[in-house]
Amino acid sequence: MTCCEGWTSCNGFSLLVLLLLGIILNAIPLIVNLVDEGQFLQNPISCFEWWFPGIIGAGLMAVPATTMSLAARKRACCNNRMGMLLSSLLNVFTVIGAVYCMLVSLQALLEGPLICNSQVNSTSSCEFSFRNLSDIHPESFNLQWFFRESCLDPLEVMDPTVSGVTAGDGRHHGLHFDSEENKHRTIHLTVFLSLLLVAIFQLLFGLSQMAVGLLGCLCGVTKRRSRVV
Repeated sequence: MTCCEGWTSCNGFSLLVLLLLGIILNAIPLIVNLVDEGQFLQNPISCFEWWFPGIIGAGLMAVPATTMSLAARKRACCNNRMGMLLSSLLNVFTVIGAVYCMLVSLQALLEGPLICNSQVNSTSSCEFSFRNLSDIHPESFNLQWFFRESCLDPLEVMDPTVSGVTAGDGRHHGLHFDSEENKHRTIHLTVFLSLLLVAIFQLLFGLSQMAVGLLGCLCGVTKRRSRVV
């Protein structure tokens, strides 16, 4: 097995693991809503999960390249120059999907969960566009909605019906999952930070396979045995 074949096989298994993680992570907020509220088409935590950064971006768009990378191994039907070239070209979709997943996850982390934007508690507060992405700068990426004692507005803090918030001094009883706000903030941060990491690794593996696939196409691969014992 040549270095190109070995690295292609490694990339294939790595991309398979990452795409499965992306799909699972994207489904977590949807499953939590189904379990807690018995409703599926609602937005209890966020609405950026409905842009499907993990299911489409890190998931489905990586399937063709993952399949070809796993097939383009020693003794496999795609173990030839054309198979290596296809594994390289198909990773263009992987890279595009990873970038999409990264951008959606970044904007979701900046906006925070819906409970932190309850005055505009609708899908309009989760609008994903390149115009919104242009507002991203290092100073804005501070996750204040997570590290503040409460991300709710002062007017909402005075409302005693808001779970986990006192009406007197507007302070949390503590960072625990008994508070609906804290649960939503923790799930939101965990899901989209994990999706961001998945997308970064997927981008790296996709770019490496593009280079290795081209190298395997130019230099060739090992000849398959005419007879398999």
